[in-house]
Amino acid sequence: MKRKTSGVGGRRHSAPATVLATPPPAVKKTRSSATLPMLGEAEEHSPRSLKREICLQITDRLYFAILFHKPKSSSTSTHYFCIDDEFVYENFYADFGPLNLAMIYRYCCKLNKKLKSFTMLRKKIVHYCGLDQKKQANAAFLIGSYTIIYLRESPESVYRHLLFGNVSYLPFRDAAFGSCSFHLTLLDCFHAINKALQYGFLDFNTFDVDEYEHYERAENGDFNWIIPKKIIAFSGPHSRSRIENGYPHHAPEAYFPYFRRHNVTTVIRLNKKMYDSRRFKDAGFDHYDLFFADGSIPNDAIIKAFLNICENAEGAIAVHCKAGLGRTGTLIACYIMKHYRMTAAETVAWIRICRPGSVIGAQQHFLLEKQSELWLEGDIFRSKLKKTQKLAVTKIVSGVDDISINDSKNQNASRKDSEPYSDEEETHTVTQGDKLRALKSKRQAKAYSVPLTCLLAILASALSSIVIWWIVCGSLLPNLLFCLDGLRT
Repeated sequence: MKRKTSGVGGRRHSAPATVLATPPPAVKKTRSSATLPMLGEAEEHSPRSLKREICLQITDRLYFAILFHKPKSSSTSTHYFCIDDEFVYENFYADFGPLNLAMIYRYCCKLNKKLKSFTMLRKKIVHYCGLDQKKQANAAFLIGSYTIIYLRESPESVYRHLLFGNVSYLPFRDAAFGSCSFHLTLLDCFHAINKALQYGFLDFNTFDVDEYEHYERAENGDFNWIIPKKIIAFSGPHSRSRIENGYPHHAPEAYFPYFRRHNVTTVIRLNKKMYDSRRFKDAGFDHYDLFFADGSIPNDAIIKAFLNICENAEGAIAVHCKAGLGRTGTLIACYIMKHYRMTAAETVAWIRICRPGSVIGAQQHFLLEKQSELWLEGDIFRSKLKKTQKLAVTKIVSGVDDISINDSKNQNASRKDSEPYSDEEETHTVTQGDKLRALKSKRQAKAYSVPLTCLLAILASALSSIVIWWIVCGSLLPNLLFCLDGLRT
């Protein structure tokens, strides 16, 4: 990812400032480490209510503020803007963030446009939010992500800067129903953004926001790239295209054109058989079944088989369960942790930024427990990979016996361990995946529906046009024709 500082906010200022709703004052150009608050567990899980308004300086012209009241208007020296009602997280249950990749992109474009605007060259740009703690967390996430992407600040520096003035932010939670026992902090999300840039997962120079927003919708396929050109997470296909409980199902054939255009060669199914796998195989795709129960965690045999398939696939891999969130996100997280050495929290944060609602309940703690083991496996894999490269072996995997998908023992073990999770377990019950898909379909239909006020406004405008036309045709037009006839005579 190419990140430039020129023309995107001026010189970088380090010292934070605390002010009221008046225009931001001048700030010193050095930061003392003594003024930065230490990171503490209590700060993360018990956000404090603000007793005063806060304004933090990001650059010479860019500020982030939390205000008690909406500013009356922008002055000649200051421009205020708020995105609380513009970029809104679409929740499943009690989850409220982080905002998705398209919203980060649109926010960065919006902010860059303001900073480069000819009419605002001499103005301070203040991104402010209100007292809603959930919206504060998402607003801080957006401006923090911008600072990491475009100003090349470190996640720790950005996070400490946002904590100035006794501020704390709500941690994000999963999309499960009920209480939350796993907290995803802003710092986790900032590390995820930073590592996504480092590993090439995130590149706004090539990111297609319209494609992202189109295909994430249920009626258009409900899928997202987690690792560009490598792994897609998507909702499970059905035997035929139809709508069930408000959710549009898609037959396997609906995915063929997109998969072929983007070199997807392998499909991995984690849920019950809702379609015949031969429909993918006959179309030239490799297809694998790795069943485990909805909402549960995979056993070691399933994880090993999944990693083997991903490591040996010739092209990109498309992974699905029922909703493409819980089981799908969990196994993709295992691959990322092994091959990119990201922490469990960073991995969950990145997957949710790409595909909100992913990794649910006990799956979060499971990834924490598997972190060190997967890191070790990744170190061994890379070590063996280097040895095979030195020996100029034509097939890299041939030198790694313990991860070969051609090993009959591994195949038998995988098949044996997956037998208890039969197709019948999910056939006659409403599972977590069913509920999440129904919620996603309903919330998107609501978000994209036309408000009644808009319909009434359109109707009123049409009626007004008809009345005006009737007046013109019934009164003015005859008189005009009479005058023209007189002139001609």
